[in-house]
Amino acid sequence: MSLITHPQARELTKSVRATVMVFKDPRSEELLNRIERLAPSEANALIIGETGTGKELVARHVHHLSRRSKAPFVAVNCGAFPESLVESELFGHEKGAFTGATTSKAGWFESANGGTLFLDEIGDLPLSIQVKLLRVLQEREVVRLGSRTPIPIDVRLVAATNVNLADAVVAGNFREDLFYRLHVATIRLPPLRERPGDILPLAEFFLEEHCERLGYTRASLSAEAEHKLLSHSWPGNIRELENAIHHALLVCRNQQVQPGDLNLADMRSTISRPELPVAHLVPAEVSLEAALHALYEQNLPNLYEHIEETIFRSAYRFCHGNQLQTGRLLNISRNIVRARLDKIGELESTVHLVRN
Repeated sequence: MSLITHPQARELTKSVRATVMVFKDPRSEELLNRIERLAPSEANALIIGETGTGKELVARHVHHLSRRSKAPFVAVNCGAFPESLVESELFGHEKGAFTGATTSKAGWFESANGGTLFLDEIGDLPLSIQVKLLRVLQEREVVRLGSRTPIPIDVRLVAATNVNLADAVVAGNFREDLFYRLHVATIRLPPLRERPGDILPLAEFFLEEHCERLGYTRASLSAEAEHKLLSHSWPGNIRELENAIHHALLVCRNQQVQPGDLNLADMRSTISRPELPVAHLVPAEVSLEAALHALYEQNLPNLYEHIEETIFRSAYRFCHGNQLQTGRLLNISRNIVRARLDKIGELESTVHLVRN
């Protein structure tokens, strides 16, 4: 069994990212083999996987196995910066380039020179920045904001996304030329539920790690707890598993984790309504199909647009007006969310509500 860990794992205990990956399941062993074959090349890489599957860990491993391993590895979350600051963060700026730019500053591309730049959630980049990113990849140079002087760079780009960029291209929210520039060496990370052979080894690792960190006597999993772990769907992937083990260690007795200690919630299987008894829980696909049939019977004009608008509007309001959370809920990029909300006028109505 192979294992890779994040170098700052303990500082990331509240993060949604995965801090360790094991390669025990046959699908994981196949994945590791692909990583090891692609890593030594200089090709740009695109890592695709759900939140919590270990995209940054894979990017770090690609860097570690490349000829750039002694040079910097710089990780940047593209969704973490306001749109107005993305260009400055990526490409740098000169003194006076904008209000508040009191000194010159190198961007992330310059910081990663000679090494690897990891752009997480690349689908969240605005289209205007995608154009400039494409130019940087083609010309191998950056121009700081407020400057006209190009700066040569030698950077390998590894990008990651938890959405389907091909769909984003079709929707007009991601540049096709940039997509193909990134889509040279693709690494798809299967979710944890599709590699069950990794679940118990990961659980054992987290048991040992958290017992040591908390100063606890080494705990173990009961057979019933192991069965519960193996039967769970893991929508939060590795990170959800770590949180489950951490919680279990805090509440278990006699150094043995029982099923009730795991505090697992499966949000994929059913849609529940709090006011109804358990007997009235309706499988999601049945409830949705019934609602669609009711709409079909009304013979509405522009039905597809109506359904799409309703999905985006309700998801946005469910997330209390947070575009990033809406994108995560719908498993699409924030760019797509923003474009759709602007199209249906939801952004304007939100601004109006805030002002009033």
